[in-house]
Amino acid sequence: MPPLPDPRHAPGLSIVVPVYRGAATVGLLVEALSALRPEGGLEIVLVNDGSPDESGAVCRALVAGATVPVTYVEHARNFGEHNAVMSGLRQARGRYVITMDDDLQNPPEEVVRLYDHARLGDWDVVYTRYAEKKHAAWRNLGSRFANGVADGLLDKPRGLYLSSFRCMSALVVREVTRYGGPYPYIDGLIMQVTQRIDSIEVKHFARTEGRSNYTMRRLVRLWLNLATSFSVKPLRFAGLTGLAMGVLGLVGAVLVVAEALSSGTPSGWASLMVAVLLIAGVQFVMLGVLGEYVGRAFLSANGKPQGVVREILRAEPAAGREVPAALSDAP
Repeated sequence: MPPLPDPRHAPGLSIVVPVYRGAATVGLLVEALSALRPEGGLEIVLVNDGSPDESGAVCRALVAGATVPVTYVEHARNFGEHNAVMSGLRQARGRYVITMDDDLQNPPEEVVRLYDHARLGDWDVVYTRYAEKKHAAWRNLGSRFANGVADGLLDKPRGLYLSSFRCMSALVVREVTRYGGPYPYIDGLIMQVTQRIDSIEVKHFARTEGRSNYTMRRLVRLWLNLATSFSVKPLRFAGLTGLAMGVLGLVGAVLVVAEALSSGTPSGWASLMVAVLLIAGVQFVMLGVLGEYVGRAFLSANGKPQGVVREILRAEPAAGREVPAALSDAP
């Protein structure tokens, strides 16, 4: 189990930024973050999650010209946002850690306010919420759906908005990074660690460059991680659905027998086929849910990696040196 950061050497704040197709924005973000002066100082951790653009070259240049401590982590391929965040959290040394996207939709000036709210209020986790989200309508609808599902599946405060712009204490980061499975869901892991959680309202800007990296497919995969990695409620729901369909079938059988005894041959071929198709559909859905659990367990048991780190570079301007780490693999 990784130890808590040594308060004598750890910065007050680490900022973890997963980078994917962020070549046009990550430089502006790092420049703005480097100008901040949070209590205890800061470090920035950039995780290139197999980005197909020039994000890697941009991040290397940022390390070379860093004015604050910067760590660059490069994944060997794309593993997903939450996997990239996990790799970044393992490199973070701060007493508090903020995660944020690379697209500048979360204004950097909100970072210190979020950090101070967590630090001064002694909160383990502080999420952000938005008065108005500058996402596309379908993306906002998907976010509301995912948060509604999380209300039912996760042990979280009712109505808490789960945002990727969040601040966590070193205690929470230490416990979250103990998870080595291939399907991390940061918020699900957080809810298993603590309930000392708060939220604040922050600004949210429209994208200035490119488009969202979240497609409908990625949102569905994220929802599956939420639904199947940190709750057995879908399995229980499938069992209850099967029980309800069994009771309904028993009632139908009684009605058919009663009709046969009273009027001869039972009628209703069309209704019978509808019932058969309905029951078959429910059974296939239940098998699909069960198969998703079994498949994930199979891949986890066979060592599917959470993330593979190709390279780590670290800049320590205060010490006047840049130290490239050796090639390493992540679990």
